[in-house]
Amino acid sequence: MKRREFITLLGAAVAAWPLAARAQQSSRMRRIGVLNGLTAEDSQSQARNAAFLQGLGELGWQVGRNLQIEYRWVGGDTRRAATYAAELIALAPEVILAVGTLVTAPLLAATRSVPVVFVQVTDPVGSGFVASLARPGGNATGFTLFEFGISAKWIELLKEIAPRTARVAVLFDSGSPVGFGMLGAVQSVAPSLAVDISPIILRDPSEIEPALAAFARGPDDGLIVLAGPQQIIHREVIVAAAARLKLPAVYPYRYHVVRGGLACYGPDELDQHRQVAGYVDRILKGEKPADLPVQAPTKYELVINLKTAKALGLEVPPTLLARADEVIE
Repeated sequence: MKRREFITLLGAAVAAWPLAARAQQSSRMRRIGVLNGLTAEDSQSQARNAAFLQGLGELGWQVGRNLQIEYRWVGGDTRRAATYAAELIALAPEVILAVGTLVTAPLLAATRSVPVVFVQVTDPVGSGFVASLARPGGNATGFTLFEFGISAKWIELLKEIAPRTARVAVLFDSGSPVGFGMLGAVQSVAPSLAVDISPIILRDPSEIEPALAAFARGPDDGLIVLAGPQQIIHREVIVAAAARLKLPAVYPYRYHVVRGGLACYGPDELDQHRQVAGYVDRILKGEKPADLPVQAPTKYELVINLKTAKALGLEVPPTLLARADEVIE
């Protein structure tokens, strides 16, 4: 072999080596954990997980090829959340996805070293998960779901659809750290809308309909369902009770309206779960949670169920229908 040919081949081999090394590194099996506040059987948790896996797939991660995922499902149980958080940490994953405030709190109480990416969290600064949204500063970062002020928009939306509303029950979970903050936002704007607020604490699903029945008196009544794990888990019971009692109700999520709820306004959850895959990817590639700012929702959905409105005898204003992202007929 001539000297010039040898040098050319050697140079090509040296240039190709980092690419080959990176390819070999990316193909090795990586392990992550997922701690979910819902149950594995819940249709919404399945949809969220599918969106997360889709996001990972678009970034080159495939379960069984270069990625292993350990799941734990809490089902709204606070004690189980702490137990499963410890289990996942003991498996030494490279990063843990925490779905919901319910599971993020015990996870970060148990570790300040394993990287954590959270989603479905409303107040990460107030909850002590991060130092600030721009500079998380610890082992956690992720995606916020709601600002407390959005619950004020729910009561405004309810008044727009049902202008006669003068009394509103607010269903919230006292065990949720964000429940009282959202309730406060509703109460702060209620006087300007000439609405009296009646908080109803969600403790047990069997108490939902009796509590709402004790509140409901007539056509001037309405309902706002705040965000929280129990409101998600028992969504069918809540929607059915509101329908039987003829209560116009505004919800935080699209799937409440798909199930028969009147209207919702809130972030596109599935879009966030696709996006959260990007943060998991970046941490697996060496970035630190402390350097990744907490992201706010970028897509919001206004969904109205016209069938439910008609059953309640409500005429939805055309201007509101024109603003809706989806109208269910």
